[in-house]
Amino acid sequence: MKKLFYSLIFITTTIIMISCGAYSFTGGNTGKAKTIQIDFFQNQAPLIEPTLSQRFTQDLRDLFTRQTNLTLVNSSGDLHFSGEITDYRITPMSATANQTAAQNRLTITVNVIYENRLEEKDNFEKSFSFYHDYAATEQLTSVVLDTALKEILERITQDIFNASVAKW
Repeated sequence: MKKLFYSLIFITTTIIMISCGAYSFTGGNTGKAKTIQIDFFQNQAPLIEPTLSQRFTQDLRDLFTRQTNLTLVNSSGDLHFSGEITDYRITPMSATANQTAAQNRLTITVNVIYENRLEEKDNFEKSFSFYHDYAATEQLTSVVLDTALKEILERITQDIFNASVAKW
């Protein structure tokens, strides 16, 4: 009896999902778009981290190719991303009793121009920013820098994804 009940629930759920049309478990709706173009994001920030441009551009490309069925192209993509890294800043966040920094914050800001050549109403130009806090006793090198960039870029690329194809 339980086996019949579970089978019936499975069949009903499958029919409902199929009748609702295509559903993406990643939340991305690319519409009729088949291709995506993601240009190299130049680092125009006053403070330069040498690997940041390449890493950001590659992380954004990876996210879209992983979570959508779009084909990455070098030109004339149905969806087109361009822009630049506009800020890379380290600021003290909290002080100790000796009036020295106890914690620092790395903030990265990226200006993104999104063009949907099939649905022009979805186009935007917007800045995306995120940060990572770390102890002031640590140097922003090697492991600390890698951890900070991983966290920041993951959040920024996901925010770009959500704003463009997930419409969040």
